[in-house]
Amino acid sequence: MTVRGAPAIGAAGSYGMYLAIEKMTSSNPEDVLKSLKKAKILLDAARPTAVNLSWATSRIVKFIETSIETKTAKNVPQMVFEEAERICDEDVQINKSLGKFGADLIAGGTVDKPTNLLHHCNTGRLATVDYGTALGIIYTLQEQKKNIHVYVDETRPRLQGSRLSAWELQQAGIPQHLICDSASGYLMRKGMIDVVVYGADRVTANGDVANKIGTYNLSVVAHENKIPVYCACPTSTIDLSLETGDEIEIEQRGAEEVTGLTIDSTGIPIAPKGVPVCNFAFDVTPNKYVTAIITEVMVCRPPYKESLRKAVELANELRKQKAAA
Repeated sequence: MTVRGAPAIGAAGSYGMYLAIEKMTSSNPEDVLKSLKKAKILLDAARPTAVNLSWATSRIVKFIETSIETKTAKNVPQMVFEEAERICDEDVQINKSLGKFGADLIAGGTVDKPTNLLHHCNTGRLATVDYGTALGIIYTLQEQKKNIHVYVDETRPRLQGSRLSAWELQQAGIPQHLICDSASGYLMRKGMIDVVVYGADRVTANGDVANKIGTYNLSVVAHENKIPVYCACPTSTIDLSLETGDEIEIEQRGAEEVTGLTIDSTGIPIAPKGVPVCNFAFDVTPNKYVTAIITEVMVCRPPYKESLRKAVELANELRKQKAAA
């Protein structure tokens, strides 16, 4: 958890590929390629739920495979480093484009009543190279001078909402209230939430969304209260190789994440010592609870099998055009 947030994990993984071969002494480019593939296996296993990691390492390997015949082994580390730099630079522009698509969907409030957004986990500058995905939409709404207010849920057990998102919004001067996770349903029922926004760690071909634990709960309750739910993610988070969310490997983490907090300055633990803990880090939201999936190239709506594939193809084509320019 030194690096967290799917786009940031992907960016870090691309630099990890560079570090894996930085000091290689072999003069054979094929040896360097083998080392890259070995590093990819090791890196991908570190965070199996967030697909951006394997997407970035695959992009590095494919890039070297297609150009290695004209290069020497000495050139490969620099090539990998430069590709990692491109991945990071692209992330910022992708997030800003995604932010505009999302902000165009959300009307600002009136002078007397802002549009109230509920945001889950952390999806901003601390989870990406810069700007953010779902928080990037909120930043864009602010830039468009729309009257907004954000309810930030704490996002147990690691509290990414209260520790990170609340801090980001505070730094940006965006009006907010922090709420406990279990309060969101009541706020929706009382008409205090207009839109739910969150990011994603992996989106499957049918539009199922794997994201921070608690996302499923929010989506179901929002659906019950007829509140739109928007998932914000770059096309690199879309995994067309998996048909449904049931195929996604969901990480489980240690008990201390759940039991490690104390009640107050007295240090009294929140749970009895030795209590068994079930701690899934992510959950999967079925596509029927997701109003739209916002990417950097388009807003995807049902049927997701068609719109998500179209978005991925469009993003790949735009990347090829940029590389050829």
